[in-house]
Amino acid sequence: MLVSFNRLKAMTPLQFWPLLLLISLVHYSNPLDDNKIPNLCTGSPGIPGSPGLHGSPGQPGRDGRDGRDAQPGEKGERGDRGEPGQSGIRGLTGDRGDPGEKGEKGSPGECAVAPKSAFSAKLSEARTTPLAVGDAVRFDKIVLNEQGDYNPETGRFTCRVPGVYYFAVHATVYRSSLQFDLMKNGHTVASYFQIFGNWSKPASLSGGTLMHLIPGDQVWVQMALGEYTGFYSSSKTDSTFTGFLVYSDWKNSAVFA
Repeated sequence: MLVSFNRLKAMTPLQFWPLLLLISLVHYSNPLDDNKIPNLCTGSPGIPGSPGLHGSPGQPGRDGRDGRDAQPGEKGERGDRGEPGQSGIRGLTGDRGDPGEKGEKGSPGECAVAPKSAFSAKLSEARTTPLAVGDAVRFDKIVLNEQGDYNPETGRFTCRVPGVYYFAVHATVYRSSLQFDLMKNGHTVASYFQIFGNWSKPASLSGGTLMHLIPGDQVWVQMALGEYTGFYSSSKTDSTFTGFLVYSDWKNSAVFA
């Protein structure tokens, strides 16, 4: 602070002494540091400044140490069943496995019964009289007819079991020649003939054939010509008609199905 000399001269002693004291204090005091105010001149605190700008992000910190393993938790409840997935591609056929062990023997089964059909009949002495053409020869004396397929009253065999049959006729020829036919459902299947030449002893005539029959078919022996009716039978010689099933094609048969 500078004070003009003229002004000093005009001061009274009372005004001069305080000024002199102030100058002395200023002269002998240490120089003031920057931004520092002597205790004698302390002012009121300033207004707080505005917040500064955010600083740049710091560098990432180091990884911490691994924590200790905790105790296993309790088992959770079972979840809902998921939907089935799509079928995969079929794999290759595997190698054939080894044969298994032989199983135990089973219990005996029921015995299958083969279908049967057979008969045999002969001409009695009372039937040796001449027969009319077209008539069935009635071999009336039964030798075998367990299934009842042959009727001695009509001389006809009626098929019950389908299949192949064999029929045979053996005739004793005496007093006249003989010709007869083996018939199936009114049609001639085979014909047989034997001439008789007024011999002292009877002659014989035999023939047979196979036929395929279905249920309801009929087979019989029939006279062919009126002048050839020499069927004969006695206590010492016979005329017979025989037939039997060779094999069946019955689908319901346990054996031949």
